[in-house]
Order: sequence, then structure tokens, then C-alpha cells
Amino acid sequence: MTQDRDKREHVRTPLRTSIRLTHESFGELLVKTRDISHGGVFLLTGDLPMPPVGTIIEGQVQDGYGERPVVKMEIVRVSPGGVGLMFIE
Repeated sequence: MTQDRDKREHVRTPLRTSIRLTHESFGELLVKTRDISHGGVFLLTGDLPMPPVGTIIEGQVQDGYGERPVVKMEIVRVSPGGVGLMFIE
């Protein structure tokens, strides 16, 4: 039996910080990150309502070190307890 290999393009790094999300479907939410990579981030959303895969949302890190840029992200995966987002350039 062959093992499934992780086919992710970017290495994930564990990271715990807060991100403020904004989207017309839910307004503004503050959530925690689980991990981050060059290509995206996984957010711990619990049972908060999230829009479907393909939706573009905005996020801004809230780490207490000054104003951070607002980043556009696309929801690429919704799973129990969280969502995976891809950074959009």
C-alpha cells in the first residue's frame, strides 16, 4: 500500500496570531491562525459562519506591532473548525 504524500506547494509553519476578517456576508470577525505558508493561511473559525469555497475575503493581522496591510484571500477549503485561504496578489 502506498502512502498519500502531502502535495502542498509551500511548507506550513505553525503560527498563532489574530486576524481580523472582513466580508459582506459576516461583517467583521476576529479569528486565530493555526499555520501559515508563503501561499496561504489556515484559520481556526470554530462554528462561525463562513462563506463558500471561492469567496474572496480580506484579512489583517492584529498583532500589536502597528498597522498591518490588508490582504485579499480566497477561501480554498472549509473543514470542521476552520478554513484554508490562499493569498491573492
